[in-house]
Amino acid sequence: MLQAMVNAFKLPDLRRRLLFTIFILIVFRFVASIPIPGVDAEKLAQLFKGNQFLSLLDLFAGGSMSRLSIAMMGVYPYITATIIFQLLTPIIPKLEEWQKEGEAGRRRLNQLQHWFTIPLALLQALAQISAYAGQGIITNWGFDALSNTLSTIAILATVTTGTIICIWFGELITEAGIGNGVSIIILANIVSRLPYQIGTTLIVGQNWLGILVFFALAIVTVVAIVVVQEGERRIPVQYAKRVRGRRVYGGGSVHVPIKVLTAGMIPLIFALSILAFPELIGSYMQYAGGLAGDVGKALMSWFGRDSWVYWLSYFLMTVGFTFFYTMVIFENQNLAENLQKQGGFIPGIRPGRPTQDYLTRVLNRVTMAGSVFLGLVAVLPYFARLLTGVQTMSLESTSVLIVVGVVLDTMRQLEAQLLMRHYEGFIKE
Repeated sequence: MLQAMVNAFKLPDLRRRLLFTIFILIVFRFVASIPIPGVDAEKLAQLFKGNQFLSLLDLFAGGSMSRLSIAMMGVYPYITATIIFQLLTPIIPKLEEWQKEGEAGRRRLNQLQHWFTIPLALLQALAQISAYAGQGIITNWGFDALSNTLSTIAILATVTTGTIICIWFGELITEAGIGNGVSIIILANIVSRLPYQIGTTLIVGQNWLGILVFFALAIVTVVAIVVVQEGERRIPVQYAKRVRGRRVYGGGSVHVPIKVLTAGMIPLIFALSILAFPELIGSYMQYAGGLAGDVGKALMSWFGRDSWVYWLSYFLMTVGFTFFYTMVIFENQNLAENLQKQGGFIPGIRPGRPTQDYLTRVLNRVTMAGSVFLGLVAVLPYFARLLTGVQTMSLESTSVLIVVGVVLDTMRQLEAQLLMRHYEGFIKE
């Protein structure tokens, strides 16, 4: 692997792409360290010190939320817009038509997603910063006076622009660097917090056996995720031969891969987003008197990250959303219809509806294994804390999946570039 990396830097084109990617990431981390104006740093630190859910979000934001940086939302509004459009495409005929138009249609969809990201980022910024302002962390916030109104508009515009800049950085990496730029931006956010967490664990941790078990568990988890994420069921497909004049076209056999984890980390994001609402509502209601206060305290107790109700709900939602999102992706692909149009068929299965039913049955069985595995990975932080007693670090399932997925995808791209130039790649057969 080291020799493959040396070979990559020997090639001028690859070296330029790698150095450009590193440069953009350095600039991105510099932007992520610039705070928005009017922040009470002491109150902000106190808030994050006592809130595990905010600390989890801060991990995905690379520390930008705990500093209230202009890049506090990162590229997540764009990710949300992409997920929304994926779900809407089978419902809205125009979007489905664009998706089938090839590269031109995908460009239209991508442009529409970019435009939709702006109001989404604005609304998300308004919601998040209003919550901070309610805690007294943001000064000069509101629309009750001209000075506050101008300050509020400036803050919202700054944070929304920060998101657009992050997306732009990601697209620059995609075009002129290595890997999927948006994914690498998210990876940079997650990895940037690891040195701080590891350092804190080693400084304050006295349970060295628990720390060793934690790191061993982390390594086993990463290996298991790599194996399952790369796992697939290969469906044999035979293409009929076509005779035109004296020439024979087509023929041969290929495999259609059905991945075990087709949905990736999207079900985890869905489940986390929904589970955040009860705790958020409870945090506002718990200080009220009477029944409302009791309900708020109950929600905080049931859906706190130390409650078994939270983790059981997380597991069940992850399994359910994995099936749902996988079926959405499968329906969008129109696999059986495309095979029939291209003259392909599965041996022993009639084309058309029987092929669709067969693929659905296989997909359900494969997805069952993948969804249960993903659910177990989702609740792993809870059992890791019980087993090791380590509280300063967490095996967050979403972050581990993102890191593993982005690293594998980037290595594949480097592998392809090296093999094209007759060099030995990273991945050994």
